[in-house]
Amino acid sequence: MSDLIRHLHALTPARVRLDPNGGAAPLSAVLDFQASHAAARAAIHGAVDWDALDLPLPHFRVRSRVTVRANYLRRPDLGRLLDPEDEARIPHALCDVGIVLADGLSATAVTVQAASLIRHLRPALEGLTLGPLALVEGGRVAIGDEIASRMGARLCLLLIGERPGLSVSDSLGAYLTHAPRPGTPDSLRNCVSNIHGKGGLSHAEAAHKIAWLTRQALDRGLTGTALKDHSHLALPSQSG
Repeated sequence: MSDLIRHLHALTPARVRLDPNGGAAPLSAVLDFQASHAAARAAIHGAVDWDALDLPLPHFRVRSRVTVRANYLRRPDLGRLLDPEDEARIPHALCDVGIVLADGLSATAVTVQAASLIRHLRPALEGLTLGPLALVEGGRVAIGDEIASRMGARLCLLLIGERPGLSVSDSLGAYLTHAPRPGTPDSLRNCVSNIHGKGGLSHAEAAHKIAWLTRQALDRGLTGTALKDHSHLALPSQSG
């Protein structure tokens, strides 16, 4: 049984049977669980220091209709809607790709992952026009549709902090929507998730997938269930 437990531990960062003998969890495991739980809570309830992000694109800031973080958790619908007072902040860019960066459910993910991922995306999206980066406080996935639509983008690429767990609290997700508009159903999006440095997608791998899906979406005029991810068939010339 101990060999099986060791094999399972090697396959997943999840906490699989901490004590094979069935006794109390060791103190090291209890402390690790408490630290992971605290990191997850901090990710959900924390705030992004937007001014501290070293972003490689010109950007502007907007908010959803969420006024306090507690409402963000209780009222997901408010996080999908742009604050009417911020509508005028969105420039009309007429671009191929409008990139939207939202805090989502993990401020930690945005703080740790976003700037590096965007730096990897810029060369991967070479030849496409990019609008200024929209930074969204209190945003859910669907808020990208209104922002990119007002911007005049052919495709919305929304980067957002994913719901933290007890093994990863800083994972970023990317959602692609062709012809974004308010009311777009999730079935018309593609998602690249689990972007982080602890066994998830590296920034280089994620940028390759996102760029492949972006070019396919623009060429074919669609995203969603009809667009399958075959990015592994077009491996990047170099990784890093």
